[in-house]
Parts: sequence; structure tokens; C-alpha cells
Amino acid sequence: MKNIVVRFCGDSGDGIQLTGNLFSSLSAILGHEISTLPDFPAEIRAPQGTLGGVSGFQVELGSEVYTPGDKADVIVAMNAAALKVCTLGSHFNHPQAHFDEQFALYHRHAIVIVDTDSLSDKDLEKAQYHTPNPFEELGIPESVQIVPVALTTLTKEALKDSGMDNKSMLKSRNMFALGLICWLFDQPMDEAIHLLEDKFKKKPALVAPNTKVMVDGYNYGQNLALSIHQIRLDGKPNEAHGTYTSIAGNKATAWGLIAAAEKAGMHLFLGSYPITPATDIMHELAGRKDQNVMVVQAEDEIAGVCTAIGAAFAGDLACTSTSGPGLSLKSEAVGLAVMAELPLVIIDVQRGGPSTGLPTKTEQTDLLQALYGRNGECPAVVLAASTSANCFDYAYEACRLALENMTPVILLTDTYLANGTALWRIPKMAELPAIRPQSVPEELKGHFNPALRDERGVRYWAFPGMEGYEHRNIGLERDAEKGTISTNPENHEKMVRARQAKIAQVANRIPDLQVQGNAESDTLLVGWGSTEGHLHAAANQLGCALAQFNYILPLPRNTREVLSAYKRIIVCELNTGQFAAYLRAQFPDIPMTQYNEIQGQPFAVERIVNHVKSIAD
Repeated sequence: MKNIVVRFCGDSGDGIQLTGNLFSSLSAILGHEISTLPDFPAEIRAPQGTLGGVSGFQVELGSEVYTPGDKADVIVAMNAAALKVCTLGSHFNHPQAHFDEQFALYHRHAIVIVDTDSLSDKDLEKAQYHTPNPFEELGIPESVQIVPVALTTLTKEALKDSGMDNKSMLKSRNMFALGLICWLFDQPMDEAIHLLEDKFKKKPALVAPNTKVMVDGYNYGQNLALSIHQIRLDGKPNEAHGTYTSIAGNKATAWGLIAAAEKAGMHLFLGSYPITPATDIMHELAGRKDQNVMVVQAEDEIAGVCTAIGAAFAGDLACTSTSGPGLSLKSEAVGLAVMAELPLVIIDVQRGGPSTGLPTKTEQTDLLQALYGRNGECPAVVLAASTSANCFDYAYEACRLALENMTPVILLTDTYLANGTALWRIPKMAELPAIRPQSVPEELKGHFNPALRDERGVRYWAFPGMEGYEHRNIGLERDAEKGTISTNPENHEKMVRARQAKIAQVANRIPDLQVQGNAESDTLLVGWGSTEGHLHAAANQLGCALAQFNYILPLPRNTREVLSAYKRIIVCELNTGQFAAYLRAQFPDIPMTQYNEIQGQPFAVERIVNHVKSIAD
């Protein structure tokens, strides 16, 4: 097969995310492209064996991988509840629901490996089955190959001489399943063992038992052949020269910030407050004192951004990370950074909202907040990453634009990118674009004020402690010439327009919008941020064009030219149409339609394709 989609599912305590991540990392090491979708409940731990506690991890691997896949080719169900959720999809709470390929999480011809030890009467009752035969009750078609494996019994047998108690042994069931899947895909055990050793290097006592269970799972498949054939990927591994790794979006974001600070010759400062799903950025940076990274975990969101603004005033590359609710709380302080014209990077890892909303689910619903969610005329640059891997690139780019244009930059990622992983080629520092902070020139020494600007309209940056550059930087409107406080009406309008012009000129420092797919088609799909992979796959199937936006404010200079070239424009978003509304405001003469989903999940390629075909028909 060229590509394959695998989904692991079970209780939140079954180690599903660990299993998925290890298998994905192994695939990346072997050179395959990957795209992953961790999918877990917001509850800390739902009752064991219940529908509400099912955790999932889906990965597509192979070549030309754009998404984690609509449907799985192989399912590993660790209990009865997981089997039900994967079979009935979004209809798992409907008592009369049967297998329906529209909603099920796997194909009609999929392989389903299920732990038969977790199908007892008690397990079926917890998962709300009404008969003793779950496969018949779910209406699983005969074309689905059910592979029953006594995972619990086999794991206990593997560890019977380990001295571990029953509870500890059960925690290793996921490793038996991982070994079995490694056999199914003919993955080398030595690489898998190396990954396991690295994962448990801080808990060496866990290495030996988990390694044994994983190897036994591999041998179980090898010795019995399980009545199924091994699956081999015919797609060529990535052959571009370099060092590759599998990376999650939050880690890539953190590394992008570190790389930008090093390139700019500055210290990196993060002032932040923990919030799902952005916290991993702070965790990653907190462990990098060796890279001159300073992290302050503040008492709340407001304090976090304010410490970052102080660091920017003091001459550091200053950042703050959050999600939608936190961005709301930071809005006034971001306005201060706009008024003070200080470089500040704000990372918003979007999640389902409003209010506390859906902390572990994904949406693109913070766009208008990022564009306009501050008091007064308060423009800031807005970017959006589109893959877990290029979170690195756009975090780096956010720092470059902030430092070179003396402005806050809001970088939008989301839960799908933050927790998902992708194959990433680690760049060399020499390959990254230069970053030239807007430092005050020597000739202004002795007569500097914060109102002075260069030919682009960007003010100069001087730090406290620089002799001859002493100044005040305030949150009140300042005189356009002197930098002192001003309430003059004409001056206020002049300053508002100066700050707007400074953001507008950033369009001259970003790349033009590129059209992917069949540029000669009369249909153009338009998306932004994390929908790129799904829209790319849909455009390939439809034979149409795609314009995916990473630069939101300002828009690329050729945006009108691109949009004007197509008869039919469909703006696809995981919200009710925020980007479509923004584009219509910029280009009211260009007609466009929308396709929107707000389900806490990424797009399904099939649904996009069906929608576009229905319009064309």
C-alpha cells in the first residue's frame, strides 16, 4: 500500500497516546511521512470502560501524507467501549445505531484487532451494549476482518516472572498491542526498542518489562500469522538529505522561538500561564536554560503577558502563549504593546469555545478576536501555521516580523496542530532567514525619543541602561514628534494612521500567495491555518486549485489578483465563516461561498469533496 491509516483506541489509562506516539515516531525514523490526530476527552479520568472515557490516536503514514486520514485501515480496540465508539463514530450514543461507513472511524474492509479479555458481560454493560455479541449488535459487516487477541491474558503471561503486581502488568497491554502492530507493518524491533528505552530513560525499571511485552507481541504475530497478511508500504520514504524527526506542533513552536532568539542574538523570554492546549510550549521552553531561555509562570494570563511586555521593553525577544480564553484576558495588555510599539509574540493555540468550551478539541474560532479583539484602533500582525512541522517556521517568522517591525505579532495554531505530529526535517541555523532587530542607530545617541521612525514608519528600539538613549515609553497617546503625552485630536489621528501604516507595510516583507493544485481550474478552495492538509487532499481529488493563507494581517500583496482569477471561490473553515467575512470586507466585489464545520474535529476530506461536487452539479 502507498499509505495506511491506523487508529489506536481504549481507555484514557490504557496508554493510547504513548502507543500512538511511539508508532508514529518509529514510522518517521524509517523515513515515512506521518500526520497524527490525538483525540482524547477533557475529563481527567472517566470511569474505566465507559464510552465517555475513550481515548484515540490516529496516524496516516506513507508518502504524500496530508492528513491523519478520514477512515482507519487498521483499528486496535482495547475494550468494548472503544470498539463501539470506533464503529458508530459520532452516533455511539444512539441505542439502535449500526455500522455506517459515513460515521464509523474505519473502512468497510478494515482490520479490527480487539482485546477479547475486555468483552466480558460487565465490560459490555459499562459500554451500554444490550446483547452479549457486540460485533452482531454493532452491525459490523463481514467485510471487516475481526482479529480477536487476548491482550490482557497474553500480557500477564509475558510478565508472570517479572515480580510486577496485577495492576502494573495491565498497564503494559499497550506495549503488546504496539509489538503486534509493528509485526503487521514489518517494522524493525531494534528501532522500536531504542525508542522505548529513550522514552523510559528516567524510569529504567520500566524498560525491561515493557520491552519484553512488546517483543512478545511482535512474536505473537510472527508465530501465529494471525490469519492476516503483513502490510508493506510501497511509498518511497522521504529522500531529501537531512536529519528527520517526528515533531508535535507545540514543541515545534517552542523550537522556532529558540531558533529566532539565537539568530537575532537575543535572550528569549516567555511570560505565560498554563492553559490547555498551549501548556506544552511553556514546558518545553522551561527546560531550555542551556539556550538562555527565561520562563516565568505567572499567577494569571494578564500577569503573563505583562511580564513579557516588560521583557520586550528591556530588550529581550518576548513571547507569551495561551489559548482562546487567555487571549481574551490578554487583550488590554496587547493594546499596551501596540501603543508602546514593542515587539511581542503572542501564540494562541485555538481550542473549541466559547468560555471553557472544549479544551481538548480543535477549532479556528479565534480569528476575529486576533484581528479585532482589542479596544481602539489597535492593529497587530496575524499569522497562522498550517502543519505541526511548520509551527517551527511560523513561530520563527512571528519573531522576525515582531523584531523588525516593532509590533505585536499573533501566531494562531490550534489543538490539532499542537498535539498532532508530523515528519520534520531539522533545519540548519545557516538556512534560516536573517533577523535584524530594529535597534536604535548610533547617530541618535543623546537626542533619542520613542517617536522617531525610519523610512518604513517603524520606530527605533532602545533599551533601559543604554547611555544616551534614555526615554519614557507610555500607554497613553504620544506626540508624533516629541514622544511626550498628547491629547491633541489631530495628533491622535496622525498616530493611529501611523500605526496602521506600519502594519500595512509588512505586506512588502512577506511572500506572495501561492496557488496549489490545478491553477487552471475555475474552482478555488480557500483556507487558512491548519486546514491545509485536508484542503490539499480535497483539491487533488477534485482537480481544482487551492489558496491556503498563512499571512492573515496584512494579506499577501497579490491576494486580489489570485482571487479574481477564479469563477467559483469556496472558503473552508472550522468556524461559522470568520475568514470569509474578513475577505469579503477586503474584497466586497469578489463573490465567494463558504463551507464550515464546528464539530471540534478537523475536516474530513470526503465531506469537502462531496460539498464541492454538490455545488458543481
